[in-house]
Order: sequence, then structure tokens, then C-alpha cells
Amino acid sequence: MFSFNLQGSISGKLAVAGLMTTTLLLSACGNNNSNAGSNGAATAAPTATVEATMAPAATVAAAVEKTVTDAMGHKVTVPANPQRVIASYLEDYLVALGVTPVAQWSTKNGTQAYLAAELKDVPPISYDLPLEAVTSFTPDFHIVQSEGSVQNGLYDQLNKIAPTYVLGDKVSSDWRAALLKIGELLNKTPEAEKAIADYDQKAASAKAAVSAAIGDDSVAVLWLVSKNFFIVDETRSSGAVLYGDLGVKLPNLVTEIPAESRAPWNPISLEKLSELTAEHIILVNSDKADGAEITDGAVWKGIPAVKAGNVHEFSKDTSWLYSGPIANSKTIDDILSSFVK
Repeated sequence: MFSFNLQGSISGKLAVAGLMTTTLLLSACGNNNSNAGSNGAATAAPTATVEATMAPAATVAAAVEKTVTDAMGHKVTVPANPQRVIASYLEDYLVALGVTPVAQWSTKNGTQAYLAAELKDVPPISYDLPLEAVTSFTPDFHIVQSEGSVQNGLYDQLNKIAPTYVLGDKVSSDWRAALLKIGELLNKTPEAEKAIADYDQKAASAKAAVSAAIGDDSVAVLWLVSKNFFIVDETRSSGAVLYGDLGVKLPNLVTEIPAESRAPWNPISLEKLSELTAEHIILVNSDKADGAEITDGAVWKGIPAVKAGNVHEFSKDTSWLYSGPIANSKTIDDILSSFVK
């Protein structure tokens, strides 16, 4: 089993990315293997044309091609109005901005299921971005989440297919900053600002409701996958929503993890979980069948929140493992359904 000594097993953000890829290969649901799609839905920005009934001063500048510098120092020329965008694992942000990508991130067995309705007609592309597949979608702009995903010459190869912008780990670790940057690149800054304002208003309302419902109770968020448990950090993924935006009290085991060793999801042994004192547990269960021997065991059943019947379970297809304006909003809905009656 895992312990809190993460230096050997998880080291930095690249290892976390590998963990997510490996575990999602095991847990994701079946995908749609249809061929390349069409009709990228990014809408053209307003032009300088003014209707006759408007005052002459009320003109809006037309969108123009621009050159920007990405997180890796590349000079990237962004089309005036990108129409065929690939932004693997960043689809949440595109959807929030009203942009439909031409392909969506996937593992061998599935896509981000919580976006299934919004991306139902968008074909998958493998998370490792095979060049032949990328080429088949004829993108006109490509946004990549992290520096680590375009190593060993992959950036140059992608950039030959379409202008490629690397968002970078620093920006992508803050969903608000990521949304604003993507909005800037796609001429969707007003949409990005509105999405953030709407979310913040929703979070403020939910914070008051959850505080009234559970007061000073602490809540732990656990992920069960491949018969192993992980506990969410307070600053990333659904932990940032629960503890940061909604102000819910942290459980003891999260606060005991050394800050320099923390990952978005931290491995934790079942024996260590026996020390959990949280009044509530949110369980993201990717192991409904294979994990039953664990959740039926004496150690799990002896945890105070489990004994009290305060386990709120969600499936692997929900938004709890992800981050972004849509994922976080759906996570708030789940929190409200769990605690606010």
C-alpha cells in the first residue's frame, strides 16, 4: 500500500500526470471511436461593421492575427479567429467559452465523462497526441496544457501541423488564470470573465448553505482506484473547491502531509486511513467491483465517518477528478446534494 512518503512514488507534476493517465486508463468508460469531426464552433469575433442605426463611435475592432509568447518561450502566431481548435484535457475551458473543439482528450477506454453531453458529437484523440491523428483533424490552432507533454521534439512536430501554444503548469494549476489565458487566445475574454464571475457567485451562495448545514465538521475526499486510496489536496482539483471556495474544514490527514510532498491526489494506505477523524467522507469510487473487498473490510468499516453512515459516494464519471469552470460547478452541485437537504 501507499504511505505519505511520496518522494519515491510521486515526484512533482509530471508524475502526477502519469498517475492520472494510468489510473484513468483503468477507470474511464468506453469511448466513441468515430473519425475526425468537423464544424469547430468558435464563433467569429465582431467586426468593425456598424449598422446604420448605431452611432458611428460604437465600432468594434475586428479580430486580428497576433503573436504571443507561451510558457516555454515560443513565439506563437495565433489566427485571428481560430475555428478548428485542439486543446487536449482543456476541453472544460473551451466549452465554458462556447467553443467546440474538433477532438477531445481520451484514454484507451474513455473520455471525460462529465462533459459527455457537451461533447457528444466530438470524436476522441489519444492523450499522447499521435501526430497522424492530430493531422487528420486539420486543426488551425493547438493549445497544450503542460511543458511535460511536448518533450522530445513533440512540440516542433505539433507546431508544423498548426500554431501550438503551451499553457504551462504554472498557469494551468490555477483554473481561473487558465480560463482567462485561453479566453485571451481565442478572443473570448468577456466570456471568460463572465464564467468566473458566475462561478464565484455560485460558490459564495453554496459556501453559506454548506456552512449552515455542517458547521465546523471536516470532510475528507478519497479516491478509490485499482484497490488503492488517494486523498485530495486542499489546493488542487475538487479539494480547491471544497476547502478553498466553500471554506469546508480540512481533515487531519491532509494537514499532516508535508507541503513539499503534496500532489493533487496523495496516496494513502488503508492503515493510515484508520486514523482519519473527519466527520464526513466523499468517496470517488472507481473500483465498484474490485474495491468491494476493501470497503467491506473491518478497517474501512471502523473509520468513524463510515461507522456513522456519513459517506457520500460518487462514481468515476463525475467531475471530482478534474478541474475547470464546468467541473468545479458540477462539484459544487454534488456537495450541495450531499450536505444541504
